[in-house]
Amino acid sequence: MHRTRWLAGMAVLAIVAALALLAGCAKEEGAIRIGLQGPMTGDYAYEGDGFQKAVKMLVDQTNAAGGIHGKKVQLVVEDDAGDPTQSALVAQRLVDAGVVAVIGAYNSTATEPASQIYNEAGILHITPSSTAVRLTQKGFPRFFRVCFVDDRQGLFAVRFLKEVMGATRVGILHDNSTYAQGLALEARRAADKQGLEISFYDAINPADKDFTPILTRIGASRLDAVFFTGYHSQAGLLMKQSRELGLPVRWIAGDACNNPIMIEIAGKANAAGNYVVTEPLPKDLDYPEARKFIADYTARYGEAPASTWTLMAGEAFNVIRHALQQTGSTEPKVLAEYLHASLQNLNGLSGPILGFDAKGDRLGTIHVGYRIDENGQFALSQQQPTQ
Repeated sequence: MHRTRWLAGMAVLAIVAALALLAGCAKEEGAIRIGLQGPMTGDYAYEGDGFQKAVKMLVDQTNAAGGIHGKKVQLVVEDDAGDPTQSALVAQRLVDAGVVAVIGAYNSTATEPASQIYNEAGILHITPSSTAVRLTQKGFPRFFRVCFVDDRQGLFAVRFLKEVMGATRVGILHDNSTYAQGLALEARRAADKQGLEISFYDAINPADKDFTPILTRIGASRLDAVFFTGYHSQAGLLMKQSRELGLPVRWIAGDACNNPIMIEIAGKANAAGNYVVTEPLPKDLDYPEARKFIADYTARYGEAPASTWTLMAGEAFNVIRHALQQTGSTEPKVLAEYLHASLQNLNGLSGPILGFDAKGDRLGTIHVGYRIDENGQFALSQQQPTQ
């Protein structure tokens, strides 16, 4: 009897939850619908949460100021869990929802299949954080990114290894994902041109939890440093386990590791002394637009944004909003043509947006290096490689 009542109660809750979800997704008459896809669950949920908070805040501010040409903006959020299969399903749902533009996804592996679907549907698509070079080599005219591309990050990492860390024998480790493998290849190409010896090059399985075998091989290779091009969860485990094995490995990680979850996984003592190369973190962006965004975000959520990608999600929304305001149109083709041909020197959250090239890549590039200090904080390196 009690079980029957419990099941009945759960059924009622499920119906209520479903109705609430439908109400949240119900199309507002006359509203401009913008999609947001990201990893709201899974390994990258920290980044997805930041995406949602940033864009929701900016949408609310836009609507409070009267919307765009008198029309409200409606945000439609979908969870792709960072998975390529889920990403394709999410993309189709957003297309069916009638969005004019989409922000996302977080990781290149999820962005790639979604970009194909958005391209076929003729929807404007801007990723805040997917940096794999090949994403903009497909000729999709409505695909853009506000982050910087991995060929530049790879070069910056190699110069940082040589000029700041003083490394001569270097290892590169990736995880076979679209982003990590692409960044590893770009770093290896840059190392060849810069005369830096790559003495170890291999990949991990990101599903593994024990990296002892490959760490043992790394230790035997007597490397000065290892550039890990994968994501923050695995970077944290690699730092932790290499210290537990007593290996004198100095790690430098790419821009998928620029958040405090990596340090939490590694432990402060194990992370200390290692490096990250990335776009500048929000705390180090001294632009009026960035300072306002951070102040508003902190007031609303009780903490400042720690990840670059939280701010970059807001950057992507601002670019879409700017195009809507300047063109007076909600046609994706018109918006994309404006971004390609007319946008110049927009005061962005992450610095000036000079424009976009024919492929949709943001012009210019800004990368910096951080050393993780004993308190588990990302400390901006006082020394940067020559550009």
